[in-house]
Amino acid sequence: MKYFFALILVCLASSQAALAQDKIFRCGNEYINNAKEAEARGCKLIDGGNITIISAPKTAANGSPQGRSNAASAPAQRVASAEQRSRDSDARQILEAELRKIEARQAELLKEYNNGEPEKQGVEARNHQKYLDRVAELKASIARNESDIAGVRRELTRLPASR
Repeated sequence: MKYFFALILVCLASSQAALAQDKIFRCGNEYINNAKEAEARGCKLIDGGNITIISAPKTAANGSPQGRSNAASAPAQRVASAEQRSRDSDARQILEAELRKIEARQAELLKEYNNGEPEKQGVEARNHQKYLDRVAELKASIARNESDIAGVRRELTRLPASR
């Protein structure tokens, strides 16, 4: 009888170890359970709950998902170099116009922001919180605009140089 209880205890202990899940870390869209690798990559620990990962559907030999036609994945046709230069030129002109517009808006916002002390408007003289809210909104708009400017400039650098 003693051996029976000892056997049950050993089984329970081993089943608990089998059920215990290692710590899970999230690295972008990837999940790992190796603590050293997670620390090296700067991953975040996932607290509680189990994680279920569902793989994408398998693809057929021709590269398209099963049950779908291959028409959308047909190889792109080559475009004449003169036409491509024309398209690149048009894209550059559009981006440069957008950049000028965003930079003009940024100048307006900075002028209105006045180094963090914009002039009070109407009700703001009596309600300081509205003033603070407007200042915070202006600051956020300036930050968004700076991000937009950086994005357009980045896109301009990706285009071939104009001739």
